[in-house]
Amino acid sequence: MPAISRDEVAHLARLSRLALSDAELDEFAGQLDSILSHVKAVAEVAADDVPPTASPNPITNVTRPDVIVPGLTPEQALSGAPAVEQDRFAVPQILGEEQ
Repeated sequence: MPAISRDEVAHLARLSRLALSDAELDEFAGQLDSILSHVKAVAEVAADDVPPTASPNPITNVTRPDVIVPGLTPEQALSGAPAVEQDRFAVPQILGEEQ
């Protein structure tokens, strides 16, 4: 027995204000019956002892652990700079900014 009849599809079409031909009603009745049958099959498989998950495969973060290492001293960082001013990189002025 189908999960949804052609008359029920016609009723839903009227409620949705959709004008469907007889061929469309037959086609959609078959498609909706197939969808409802699959939903029923999934509902029968689902068990209360199975926890809900977003993914069936366990996902773990694959990043490396943080390790504190010494950084560059200001002198080392500025050693390759073309211009230095007051222990900072000196860059050309942009957008006409005044200081």
